[in-house]
Amino acid sequence: MSNTTPSSLLTYGAYEISSDPDRIDRDRVHHWLSTDAYWALGRPRDTQDRAIDGSLNFAAYHRATGEIAAYARVVTDHATFAWLCDVYVDRPARGTGLGTALVTAVRDHLAPLGVRRIMLATADAHGVYEKVGFQPLQNPDMWMALGLNRPSGPSGAAHTSAHMPS
Repeated sequence: MSNTTPSSLLTYGAYEISSDPDRIDRDRVHHWLSTDAYWALGRPRDTQDRAIDGSLNFAAYHRATGEIAAYARVVTDHATFAWLCDVYVDRPARGTGLGTALVTAVRDHLAPLGVRRIMLATADAHGVYEKVGFQPLQNPDMWMALGLNRPSGPSGAAHTSAHMPS
């Protein structure tokens, strides 16, 4: 990995990772997440657009074609806390280390801001995140979640999910 221009955070093999929100192929990101990401299946386009607009976004682009190959979104105050979410690597680019490079770029972008904690939830990519330094919560019993706008269960109580937000 090497550093490049300010909006281009680094290069990784055939890819360039950027935090420029104007480069994001919103149609493709929405398609990926709403059709192939277990946590966002069926997510409406307007919801995805609002999520992108309210977040710090990172994407990897193939340097030869400019085509987006991976995406990650961070909800953060840019000072103390960040929630890494919507990390997605296009199927043809999986297994190349691009996901690890993308998450590394996120970590390295947030570290100088003084962010003390980056949280995430995953059902199936623990190995990717562990390579970048993520660990299971030391005190998971201290954390709580409030699931809003979720379908009600048989008791009428809203379901909560360990993977938030959606």
